[in-house]
Amino acid sequence: MRIFVIAAGDRQPAWVDQGFDNYARRLRGSCTLKLIEVPLGRRSKSSSSEKAKKQESERMLRAIPPKAHVIALSVAGRLWSTDQLAARLQHWMTLGAPVCLLVGGPDGLSSECEARSVEQWSISPLTFPHGLVRVMLAEALYRAWTLNEGHPYHRH
Repeated sequence: MRIFVIAAGDRQPAWVDQGFDNYARRLRGSCTLKLIEVPLGRRSKSSSSEKAKKQESERMLRAIPPKAHVIALSVAGRLWSTDQLAARLQHWMTLGAPVCLLVGGPDGLSSECEARSVEQWSISPLTFPHGLVRVMLAEALYRAWTLNEGHPYHRH
C-alpha cells in the first residue's frame, strides 16, 4: 500500500525533513510512505487567508492520485489509539488504493478538501506546528505498521 502525505508548505526546517524521512525509510515492503509538498498560498495584508487556503487546497486536490482513499487531518476528526490506527491501516490495505492524508496550511483545509475526504483524523486536540505534525504522523503510521507486523518496535 502506498500512503501519501499531501501537505501545504514546502519550506520546513531540516529536522522536520530528517524526522519524516527517518520513519518513511523504515516503512517498506507492504507499506510505503511518501511526502508530497504543495506551496502555501500567498498571504498578504491585501489578500484574505481564505484565498490562500483555496490556492493550497486546489494544489492538494490536484496531487491526489486517481481512486485514492483520502483522509483529512482535522481537529474535528476522530482520535485513534495506536491499536485503532493499526486496525485502520489494515483496513486501508484491503482497499487496493493509494491512501492520501491531507495536512492543511496555517488556515487548515478548505471545505473542498474535506468533501473529497472519506475520513477525518485528528492526531491530537492540541495545536502543533505543521512540520512537527508531519513527523508525528510518520511515526504514528510506522508504529501502527510495526504493531501489525509483530515488530518489536511497538510497546504498549
